[in-house]
Amino acid sequence: MTERQRSILAAIIEQHAEIAAPVGSVMLAKLFGVSSATIRSEMARLEEMGYIVQPHTSAGRIPTDAGYRFYVNSLNEVHANEVPGLLSDRSARAIEARVQNHSDHADRAIRGAVDSLVELTQNLGIATIGDELYMSGIGNLFSQPEFLHGDHVQAVARLLDNLEPWLREAKPNEPLNVYIGAENPIGKASGATLIISRFRSPYSDSSYIGVLGPTRQSYDKVMRLVRHAGAMLEEVL
Repeated sequence: MTERQRSILAAIIEQHAEIAAPVGSVMLAKLFGVSSATIRSEMARLEEMGYIVQPHTSAGRIPTDAGYRFYVNSLNEVHANEVPGLLSDRSARAIEARVQNHSDHADRAIRGAVDSLVELTQNLGIATIGDELYMSGIGNLFSQPEFLHGDHVQAVARLLDNLEPWLREAKPNEPLNVYIGAENPIGKASGATLIISRFRSPYSDSSYIGVLGPTRQSYDKVMRLVRHAGAMLEEVL
């Protein structure tokens, strides 16, 4: 993939996350300062590679699971050398404040971190607290346009019902794990992305915190915040 194709794919993913609609060549042409014909040609190549698709009702394009995976892998390469816990923006400080306010009560600290992620990402927030799964923000999840139809709702509900036993059994061991769409072990047809961070807590060496939302995500922001929440909890607890 050329550098320009990488940039166009990233722009489609980021614009789609923002507008929740297919992204057209006119918008991208303005962004890149080239003709719409040039953008359409590059989009055709990205479509051939399986990274974007054209919904039949629109002239624009949306990312596929494969496109999201390529983008997330690129983000992981960029952030590979970052030290967890060093975010200093307002969002990160909001998480830190809630965790530190409850540093003497691990369960409250974890719930506070989850509630912060819910507010900051507009996703469903989850965390393991001992043997139970704490969830917050279900209203956020089902207010997303992707989940207004029955099939997706049922698949997401199935994913949530089975998430705690799956985490206990699978024990994902990366500091940050991202499961996109059909990569999810349960609810493959849910059209959802699960982003979770593993951290050590008084309850377990494999505690988890994260978010569940549509594949249409602001991945850079959400991945950073989830990673930061896990690092912060591990440091304080």
